[in-house]
Amino acid sequence: MKIKKIHHVAILTDNYELSKHFYTEILGFTIIAETYREARKSYKLDLAINGLYQIELFSFPEYRQRASFPEAKGLRHLAFAVDDVEGWALYLKNKNVDVQEVRVDELTGKKFVFFYDPNGQPLEMYEG
Repeated sequence: MKIKKIHHVAILTDNYELSKHFYTEILGFTIIAETYREARKSYKLDLAINGLYQIELFSFPEYRQRASFPEAKGLRHLAFAVDDVEGWALYLKNKNVDVQEVRVDELTGKKFVFFYDPNGQPLEMYEG
């Protein structure tokens, strides 16, 4: 018995339309399914990266902030593999996304950059 792969990552938002726009229009993820769950007063948006189901975006009316950003216990950030980190950093800045400076991983020599989604969730573009 073994784990085969990560199935998906769930992201919570308190502004569904803004987050939907960010993940689909700015990052370019494809919508697989969009469901409104009446009992929870919540949307669930299934998103694909390169045709593979990867992200579940949830809206919740009782959204809670992280306890200590970004050093709270649990998931620290989500990283995406890209060929051109500097190109992504410039693109995101031009879309008014809060982007840190491009850095080089001292262990691998690869470039990376951190940025934030509309909810303040730390994300990373990593060369690879």
